Amino acid sequence: MTAIQALLAFTGWTLALVMGILLYRGLRILQGRPITHWPRGAMPDDDIALARRIADAHANCLENLPIFAVLVLVAATQGKLASIDVLAACVFYCRVAQSLMHLWGTGSLQVHLRAIFWAGQLALFVMMFLRLLP
Repeated sequence: MTAIQALLAFTGWTLALVMGILLYRGLRILQGRPITHWPRGAMPDDDIALARRIADAHANCLENLPIFAVLVLVAATQGKLASIDVLAACVFYCRVAQSLMHLWGTGSLQVHLRAIFWAGQLALFVMMFLRLLP
């Protein structure tokens, strides 16, 4: 997987998660919930736990996608994509693993694994950043 492919995959994963939220809310609307049932920044108490976890996983993707995109795009402009290909692929795999931990649950094991995959992404970002310095 190239860095550009990893960036597209990360973006696709983020899009898939938001589509999960849209599907859930669409089904709830078809069941009679008003479209105003989801105020910005708040999750209604009657949402299922999985819907909340999908929203959290999506938010985590949105927090890291800009950093990842900048690193990959800077590498592209510098002609250094090959130097970060493996790291970028690992970022994507860590991102998916972190999201899957969100979807799996909120127990101690899941939270610890989620933190490990998040820390892995941050370490990979730093390594990519250092490779891109002049």
